[in-house]
Formats: sequence, structure tokens, C-alpha cells
Amino acid sequence: MNNIRRGTLAHVKKILIKVGSAVLTGHDGLDIKIIDSLVLEMSDLVRQGYSIVLVTSGAIVSGKQRMNITGKLKSIPEKQAAAAIGQGRLMRAYAKSFEKNDLSVAQILLTLSDVTDRQRYLNIRNTLSTLMEWGAIPIINENDTVAVDEIKFGDNDNLAAMIANIIEADLFINLTSIDGLYDCNPTVSKKAKLISVVNECSEEIEAAATEETSSAGTGGMKSKFQAAKKVTAIGIPCIIAPGKKKNVLIDIMYGKEIGTLFLPMADRLNSKKYWIAFTLRPRGKLIIDDGAKKALMEKGKSLLPSGIVDVEGDFNLGDPVVCVDRKGAILAKGLVNFSSTEISKIKGLKTSQISHVLGHKDYDEVIHRDNLAITKQNFKNKI
Repeated sequence: MNNIRRGTLAHVKKILIKVGSAVLTGHDGLDIKIIDSLVLEMSDLVRQGYSIVLVTSGAIVSGKQRMNITGKLKSIPEKQAAAAIGQGRLMRAYAKSFEKNDLSVAQILLTLSDVTDRQRYLNIRNTLSTLMEWGAIPIINENDTVAVDEIKFGDNDNLAAMIANIIEADLFINLTSIDGLYDCNPTVSKKAKLISVVNECSEEIEAAATEETSSAGTGGMKSKFQAAKKVTAIGIPCIIAPGKKKNVLIDIMYGKEIGTLFLPMADRLNSKKYWIAFTLRPRGKLIIDDGAKKALMEKGKSLLPSGIVDVEGDFNLGDPVVCVDRKGAILAKGLVNFSSTEISKIKGLKTSQISHVLGHKDYDEVIHRDNLAITKQNFKNKI
């Protein structure tokens, strides 16, 4: 297995590292010793020539510690207030630790709307690229102080997967509180075995990932599995590993068998299609027939109005929608060339009939193949 790991890591230069709250939490709040230890390892990797981008949790934990709050926060305003207090303390801890290693840091706080807007998405990519060129360490967190459900990433696993795509990372390391992905819940079964390598993110493997979270974190192993599935879809290998283990980052890069390695998929999405598939929230749903399903899934064709059976939702030209078969299975997501009202009028028709029905025809395709990402149920969104 070490040969697989060494081969996977041989050409890695750019690493996205995500550190979860459970890793950063000690008995009385933020664990500065863990931060110093991880920063020392990251600094060592930088000296070896690697570029590092860090996605970190811990702002809420830090805020609770500062305000002497024990137990879980119950309301959104409480969590946002704790994040407002803790984010500065968290960044200060990282900044002091990196400064000891002669490295500068840059704070970036994001909401989902920052990456769903294509122009802002590109601006983020340019900023991160510049910071890495300057040798600074970008430290990214969700802007919990202002984020609400509509603009939240859900958890930092999802945020980290998106950032890995934005920076075109060569490797995504997700540091958590357990050793990796097991074949069943290790807290329930003593027979649970650590899965060293995942060749394909199958339904059987996914079933082993639990949704249980720690008292400090928001995402369980299910969330980490979904993040791994997203990055491997664009060709980025992922390693889920124990963040509190000494020298974990150095050992990973030496090819030691630590945690669970997810190998990249053979059929990869390009950056734009990844953005469509995993970043944009769908505004509607198109139910398509078997002919259209075959055209999309097997022939790489665009979606034409003739293959659409029904339309759900209220959306406009350019909005993201999911395509499902008659049984409701998610097949693809894409950007539409017509509104939901227009598609309802032209569904089932030939392209030659569009102009007669609508009075205009700017496009032949409802979704052009360049704006269509085949997902094969790699993500699960609710309309």
C-alpha cells in the first residue's frame, strides 16, 4: 500500500489542509500546543517546497473559551457571537505560531455566496494565488458571524473541498479526531477496521461513514466522506487522518500508511463543471425521459427540450437546475438557457418548434453540454 501512497504523493506541490474543531479543542477550549505542533509541521513542509493553504475551524470553540461558556450553544445568534469573539483569538494563535517559523499569514472569511458568484469565485482564486506566490499562508474559515442557512457552506469539510478546487490543489488532507474511515462505526463495534485506501466512493463505502459529530464539531465522518468524494471527482486525492497524532503531516508526505487515502476518479470533472456540480445550489428540477438520460450519461450530449418530461421549481435563464430520471435519481446539474416558464411551454418539443411557441429561439439546447455536469449522484441536494 505504501507504493500506492508514494506514487499518489510523488508530484504533490500544493496542499489544502483542513483542521477540524475536535482537533483544536483541549480540556479547557482552544489547544495552543496542538496549533503550535501542526504549524511547525506545516512550516517544515513549506521549507521543503510545498505550498500550503489552511482551512480551519475553531472560532466558536475559542469564543466559548474566552467567555467561560460550557456546553453547546443553542441559538444561531449565540454561535455567531462566539465566532465573532473567537475568530480574532484563533487567528492570533495561528499568526504567533507561524511567526515563530518566519512565515506570514492571511485571514480569509467566506460565505457560500462568495463562491457561487462566478466573478467573486475567480477573485478568490486570484487572491489565493497571489498569497501563495508571496509565500504567505492563507488561513480560511467560514464567516460564521454573518452566515445564515441560505449562505452557509454547511460545515468546513464542504468549504475545504470547494477551496481545494479553487486553488487546484494536488492533495487534500482532512485532519480529524479519529484515525480515518472505518468499515463500520468504531465507537459501536470492536470489530471495526480502518480502511487504508478507497479506490472508488461507492454506496457501500459511503454506508460506513457515520453522521455522528463531536461536541466541538459540526460535520461527522459522513461530511468528510462527501468532501473526499467531491475532490476526487476533480482528480484531487484526499487523506482523512488523525490531527492530534504527532508528525501526522510529515509522516503522510513520507508515504506512511496513516489514515484513509481516497484515490482520484478516472473520469474527472473540469474546474467549471465541478463549480456547477458541487458549488451552486439548484433552483429547480427537470425530469427527463430515458432517451435524454442515455444522451446525457452515455453520449455526452446537451439536453434538448424533446427529452424533458416535466419541470419543477421557479427559475430563470442561467440558473442551476438538477436533471433527474423518472424515478427521481439525480443524474446531472447544469445551467439552463430558458426560464422554468419557457421550459414548461417547450418540454417534449423539437428544437425547430421553439421559436413558434416562444416567439424567439436564442438556443437550441435547454442545457448545453459545456454547462452540464454529470454527477451520478455524487452529491445530494434538496430543492
